[in-house]
This record gives sequence, C-alpha cells and structure tokens, in this order.
Amino acid sequence: MRELHHTILADNEEKTALRQLIFTLKASGQCYFLRNEILQAFSKYCHQIQKPTYFYYSSAIGKLLHRTHEIILEEESTWFVVRPKIASQEVWRLTSEFTQFELMSTQAFLDVSDRLVNAYKPNILEIDLSPFYKASPSISDPRNIGQGLAFLNHYLCHQLENNPQCWFEGLYLALQELQYDGMRLLLNDRISSGIQLAKQVHQAIKFLHQRHPDEPYAKFRFDLQELGLEPGWGNTAHRILETLELLEHLIDSPQPAILEAFMSRVPAIFRVVLVSIHGWVAQERVMGRDETLGQVVYVLEQARSLENKLREDIKLAGLDLLNIQPHVIILTRLIPKCEGTLCNLRLEKVNGTENAWILRVPFRQFNPEITDNWISKFDIWPYLESFALDAETELLAQFQGKPNLIIGNYSDGNLVAFLLSRLLQVTQCNIAHSLEKPKYLFSNLHWQDLEEQYHFSAQFTADLISMNAADFIITSSYQEIVGTPDSMGQYESYKCFTMPNLYHVVDGIDLFSPKFNLVPPGVNESIFFSYRQAKDRDSNLSKQVYELIFHHEDAEILGYLENPSKRPIFAVAPITSIKNLAGLAECFAKSPALQEHCNLILLTSKLHTSETTNPEEAGEIQKLHDLINQYGLHNKIRWLGLRLQNREVGEAYRVIADCRGIYVHFARFEALGRSILEAMISGLPTFATKFGGALEIIENNTDGFYVNPTDLEGTAHKIVTFLEKCDAYPEYWEEVSEWMSQRIHHKYNWHSHTSKLLSLAKIFSFWNFVVPENNEARDRYMEALFHLLYKPRSEKILEKHMER
Repeated sequence: MRELHHTILADNEEKTALRQLIFTLKASGQCYFLRNEILQAFSKYCHQIQKPTYFYYSSAIGKLLHRTHEIILEEESTWFVVRPKIASQEVWRLTSEFTQFELMSTQAFLDVSDRLVNAYKPNILEIDLSPFYKASPSISDPRNIGQGLAFLNHYLCHQLENNPQCWFEGLYLALQELQYDGMRLLLNDRISSGIQLAKQVHQAIKFLHQRHPDEPYAKFRFDLQELGLEPGWGNTAHRILETLELLEHLIDSPQPAILEAFMSRVPAIFRVVLVSIHGWVAQERVMGRDETLGQVVYVLEQARSLENKLREDIKLAGLDLLNIQPHVIILTRLIPKCEGTLCNLRLEKVNGTENAWILRVPFRQFNPEITDNWISKFDIWPYLESFALDAETELLAQFQGKPNLIIGNYSDGNLVAFLLSRLLQVTQCNIAHSLEKPKYLFSNLHWQDLEEQYHFSAQFTADLISMNAADFIITSSYQEIVGTPDSMGQYESYKCFTMPNLYHVVDGIDLFSPKFNLVPPGVNESIFFSYRQAKDRDSNLSKQVYELIFHHEDAEILGYLENPSKRPIFAVAPITSIKNLAGLAECFAKSPALQEHCNLILLTSKLHTSETTNPEEAGEIQKLHDLINQYGLHNKIRWLGLRLQNREVGEAYRVIADCRGIYVHFARFEALGRSILEAMISGLPTFATKFGGALEIIENNTDGFYVNPTDLEGTAHKIVTFLEKCDAYPEYWEEVSEWMSQRIHHKYNWHSHTSKLLSLAKIFSFWNFVVPENNEARDRYMEALFHLLYKPRSEKILEKHMER
C-alpha cells in the first residue's frame, strides 16, 4: 500500500483527483462512507471530469479506492480502512495537507470510530484474543482458510515425522482413553506403551491374514483380546485388517490421507447434542417461526443424518456386538403455551430415526408471562445460563452418561454449547450460518440506539465468547468466514470493531485458525429432487400444487394470472427486509420486458399485516401490497401467504420447473440460502444474490446467474437475456437445469456433510488431547467475558422482562 500512496501523492493528477474526491465527500455532510458509496462518488467524479475508463480501475487512486472499505472524515484528517487482500486489514490516515499517509493502529481507528458517533471514552476495555492463537498452528495462505481438517492432518503428520516417539505415544494414550460406559474400546491393559502397540498391531495383522476376509469378529474376538485389542477395530477380519494396516502405515510413514482415514474409523463418538434454542423445534404443524424455519429444518435433517451415519459406523466397527447404539438429542426449549404444537412435549422422537430425539427443557419462570411463551431470538439472552444448568441434568439423565460432541446452532445455541462444554468437558462445535452483526449495518457502532429492540450488546458478546471457545467451527461457504475481495465475511466482521462506551475488540478472532472448516449442508432428497424424476412424484399432489399456485382462490392468496402460460419467476422466503421480496417485486414492476416474458409467484407464510406483531415484517408486507397496487400487478402476480408442508414446497419447485420457470433469490445478503439448494436440485435455473454464499453454490464460469439486489435494472436485463436465449434455443433451459441439479446432488448432500463433521470432531478431540495448548487459559478468559460483560447485559434485559 505504501507504494500506491507514494504514487498518488507524487503525481499531480492523482493527488488532485484524491483531493477533489474528498472535498466532494465532505460536501455531502456525511462523515462515514462504505465501499459502494466511495466507488459511486469516484465513478461520478471520473464521469464529470471526463477521465478515461482506465483511470477509474487502473490508476493508483482507483486501485486504492477499490480496496478501501470505509472512509471516515475528520476535520484534520481522512481515515482509510483498506483490505489489501482477503482476511487482511490496514488503517491509514491522510493528513489534511495531503502530504502523508500514516499507517495507524487498530486502537486509533476504534477511537476515531467512537468519535464519529460522539461516544469517545478514554481507557475503554480492550478485548484482544490474539495471545491465545500465537502458539497455535496457523494457515498461511488465505485461499486455504476454511480447510482446517486438511491443514491439521498435514500438521500432525509432520509432527509424527519430526518427533515420532513423542507423538506416537500421544496417539497410544488417546486410543487407550476410549471407552463406552466403562467398557474399554480398541486397547486393553495388555498394551502399555506406543512401542508395544506397534508390535501387537504387527502380530494382529499376521493373525488376520490367516482368517477368511468375511469371518465375523465374534469368532476371533478373544484371540485379539489376548493381543491387547478390544472391540472397535471392525466387524469382519477384512475390516479389522484394513484398520490395523492404516495404523501400521501411519506409524511407518505418516501421511495426511492415512491419518484421516484411520481417525474416521476410530469409535469415539456415540452421543451427540444439537443445541437449537429459540425456534419452535417441532415436526408437526410447525417447524420454526419465519426467523428460524431454516435452522429447524437444518437441525432435524442433520440429526437424522448423524444417527444414520453413527449407526453405520458402529456396525462397521463391530460394536453392535456390545449392543452399543447411537443416541442423538436435539436440545431446545419447552414452550408451555405452544399454540397447538407439540413444543410443550418434553421428549419427542425424530421422525425417520431409531434413537434421535427432541429434548425440550423449559426456561425457569422468572416471569411466566414471558417464559411460558415463545421468545424472539433478540430477547432470549437472560434465560440461557439457567437453561444450560438445567439442560446438563436432563442430558445426563437422558443419555445415562456424557455426550461426546456438542453442536451449537446460531448465537444463543452456541453460547449454551459453550456453557455445556465447560460443564461436561466435551468437544464443542459451532454453527452460525447467519450472524446478525454483518446483516445490520452499523449495528455495533449504534448499538445503544438499537439496544431496546435488538440487544446487540449481549448477542455480539455471546458470539465472541462462543466462536473463540469452540473447538471447531462449521461454515457453509468460504465467504461466510472471510467474504470476497469486495466484501467482508461474517466472521471477519468480528475481527475488529467497537461497541462505543462498552468495549473495543482489537482482535476478536483468528481467521487463519484451523478451527474454521467449510462443511456445506445437504438437501433432503426424499422431498427435494429433480422434476425429471417422474417415478418419484405423486401425480395427485402435482395437480393440487399446480392448481394452488396458478388458479386457486383463497383469502390468503393475492392476485390472478391473466396469462398463466408465461414463464413463472418463483421466490420462496420469509418476509424480512434482508430477504428483500419487495425488492424483487419492484424489479418486476419496473421492467416491461420481464412482465412480457413472465409472471411473478411469491410463496411466503403471511399475506396481511394483521398476521404479524413484528414491525419490520409488517413494514415489508405493506411495502409489497403498495408496489402491487402502485404498478397494477394484480393480473401478473400470485402471492401465496400460506405455510405449506415440506412435501408441498418440494412439489412447488418441480411444478414451476414443469412450466420452464426460474427461481430468483433476491436477498440483500445470504450466508447460504437453503431455498437456493432446494430450487437448484429441483431443476430450476436459479438467479441468486451476489452478496454471500450463493457465489459458491452456483459457481458458474460466468456471473450470469448472480444478481445485485441494489441494481434492479441490471437484474431485469440479466434475467431477460437468459429467457431470450431460452426462447431462441429451448435446449439451453434444459442444460442449465441439469447442471444446477447435478451440482447440488453431488456437492450438497447430508452423507458428505456428516462424514466430515464426525472426522472433524475426532481429529480436534485428538488434537486437544495431545496438545492442550492455551485452551484452558482461553476458556477462562471466555468465562471472564461471560461473567463481566455478558451477564450484566442479559440481566438488564431480564429487568425489562420482569416489568411486563
């Protein structure tokens, strides 16, 4: 960056352009500018001064501004927050005389941010987590962020090569610790060291070569026990031989692939807790409210997949001989006033499983008027500590032992996972596909103004605690961690920020830590599958859904279609400002070309403002009604405000595909977007927001299916161009439909997700066993943040609740 700065200040044309741009920004009356505003102002300047195109992109000032994500204007200086590359940030101050750029500290930047909102406070608390990561192995190449499992496998193999005796002894001790309810697994006391383990493994391999490959383990179990080997190596002679040969290869010649293959076979996980607190977690009549529907579906499908995979692993390990069964629990809250659902039922079996359950634990009744009812994700914070304490007792009773893995979901679930992990000393995994901080612009800077409604001070503190305490973190996309060259990632937004008058986060998370792992979710392919699979479709259901979408009249359906034969544009989403259905309707309304080619069909859960108590939701509903009335769209749009069953939604995608329609996901930001996966696997050509994980889901060679929700005209043009190509070459729609469907089928499936999740849990448990590092010191620091920052904030919320 220094070279760019030097070029700008040494070149009269560049320096003049920078000076005039800053004067223009100051004239606006604003003091704070984000990347889009900066580039729009620079583009306007280049146009007015008639600069050539290259100046906007390739000049020194152009390169600087394209890497600048924030500008703060002060009377005496201008501050530039620059991202020279992904996961890297620098702060530069330009003096008022335009003579020098100075590299500034993070602390100085946070101070100037506070001054921006007139909330500067000297000697404010600084949170700096970097000391806990300094001694840890770290990924060096930003392109490999999110590949923690592969990195750790390489790192461990390297350590095995460099110090084999020490590390193999650690592996022996880790294997010796394995047990299930007091029953020893893999090794018994006849093996007392790593060296002896190597010898006995060699003897066992010779013994197994003499057995028939299909001979069941039960027939020679006692022979292996004489060698010091307990159950868990496999269910047949061939399977056990494979596992022992992997271990022998690992001892002789450590390789990452061998380590991963061996660890995947180690029987270390039998009981898993999935924590999902604030939603309506149920299976009949309700599956979460709009704000949590995706999370509830995700957790239920993950539970089914985990139980299936664990059952398969237990059988292959030969442990069904000991009557060992997998046990998966979805931990959520019990809601006494459950509005006709089963959310007041303490224990409910997960459909399609043998031993996966929803365990509901009630919140303590601080104020029954609050705790007996559903509580929004923004208000739930005062009840989580006592919930975790009560849940510990319930889980131990239900499992009749300790779990092996705790997986948190969303901010509240992750905090409870942290508390339970500390209580039970169990490996903790975090999943937070949607973090609120990056979704609400300036939410940290203006937290005090937003506190009454959103309680961000508690939530952002909870996020910092849980993401740093977690043994590993699962994300759906690379962008979720560190964004793109043009945009900041969700986790990256926690790297450095201020909560004026509360604290400064100088270094909130190590983005290069191997704890980050990209493990995309799957799709329930018994419900969501290609429209081409005619044999799997229910013809009666297809007719019913077609009639519902295109013709049925109902108080919860608005609009009729003057020409139903036009290609449908389909969108499925809850009504929130982030999902931006009003933006899609406006895009359609303002494009005669789109209306000529298409009808617009929206599937939401509500149609009328009277159906919601959420002001934001009510505003979006009203905005949609206003657009439909203003542009006279009643004969070109169908808005279904109905909560359909999953199988009906799945068929709806296929019905739209039958009509050669398209799917549009027009969110302002989307970490992943389950509906994108569902639409694509159903065979619908899908246009999705360029802001978030959809970039990785679609992953086309061109940007033809990415849309900018702030560019209505550009979006309409992109869709019309595609449709015109389909009209000219009908096979083109089929080609796009097929590759999108196959991409989801192969990359986004639950079997792959679960296999990697369990591999991560095993390798991180092993890592923590052999190299505890700063984990205890880190967790003590997190406990301090919990008691000194989080609890006082949550207690303030509780005080308000007690007054209701």
